[in-house]
Amino acid sequence: MRLGILTGGGDCPGLNAVIRAAVVRTVRSRDGQIVGFLDGWKGVLEGRTCELTLQSIRGILPQGGTMLGTSRVDPVRQAGGVEGVRRALALFELDGLIVCGGDGTLNAAATLAEAGMPMLGVPKTIDNDVRGTDYSVGADTALAHVSHAIDALHSTAESHDRVIVVETMGRSVGWLAVAAGLAGGSDVTLSPEEPMSVQQVCDFIRHRKARGRDFSIVVVAEGARFLPDPDGSVLQMPERLDEFGRPRFGGIGDVLARAIEDRLKIETRTVALGYVQRGGTPTAFDRLLGTRMGMHAVDLAAAGQFGRMVALQGPDITSVPLSVVRAGPRPTSPELLEAARCFFG
Repeated sequence: MRLGILTGGGDCPGLNAVIRAAVVRTVRSRDGQIVGFLDGWKGVLEGRTCELTLQSIRGILPQGGTMLGTSRVDPVRQAGGVEGVRRALALFELDGLIVCGGDGTLNAAATLAEAGMPMLGVPKTIDNDVRGTDYSVGADTALAHVSHAIDALHSTAESHDRVIVVETMGRSVGWLAVAAGLAGGSDVTLSPEEPMSVQQVCDFIRHRKARGRDFSIVVVAEGARFLPDPDGSVLQMPERLDEFGRPRFGGIGDVLARAIEDRLKIETRTVALGYVQRGGTPTAFDRLLGTRMGMHAVDLAAAGQFGRMVALQGPDITSVPLSVVRAGPRPTSPELLEAARCFFG
């Protein structure tokens, strides 16, 4: 058996655990070979690879990011991209391709699977928004980073009687903001799933002040949306696009902080965590999850069960049809959102 593996989209901790496990499982248990494609789908289309061996993966388990590199290239959106992937599979004599990615990368894999190519998916994203799996590789480490940051900011906010707005990643799903807000003890959390007006945010802060709490921590996902205030005004971010024509996020924390300070006359600061959230060494949970998922992907390939995505459901590693990602990102659960609301104000 000869397999390929790639990592696409944004990097995150735990990807090296997936790669390491896939190599060990392929070489030791399946007497096979595995080829790594460099820089995601871009490496597939350009034919850039590295042979993965037991020697080449030494020491990568605790390392963040991905030893294979990554990119946001989507073969389905490129002219001739689908056939380019098909040619690469034939050129490198691959029996299957393990695709580690989030919503965009796995959607491309699902399209290629429908075109008859032997694809397997491994979900990874700090947003934890891939359908079909309870957790994706990288989400637990990001959650730990954000909650630790909120812990650290509490002391400064309380010492100076400030409001601190913490901006997290989360374009269309606010799981990271909501979960970290709960774990870190934020006083208000804004997510794309539950729009809120600036007036409501300020009311929660006023309520805390009336109870003798002169500081507040506000967590906002970068893709949070706002409801109109009583006067009809709506807090909005100027629209920006990235190189692929997709909305570019970031900066909502500063905009919200200025609005809070203008209305409440309370010193308000912003902390945008940025790439810190998805960097650094993976937690034990992500190392274990990545290892289990990488091994299971190889086992699926050995059984000829392509067109599937490895998933964590409860305590068990299983698989679901790769096509589940077609339904789009999975929103934050209503139960988690309701739990967060209990601690507002």
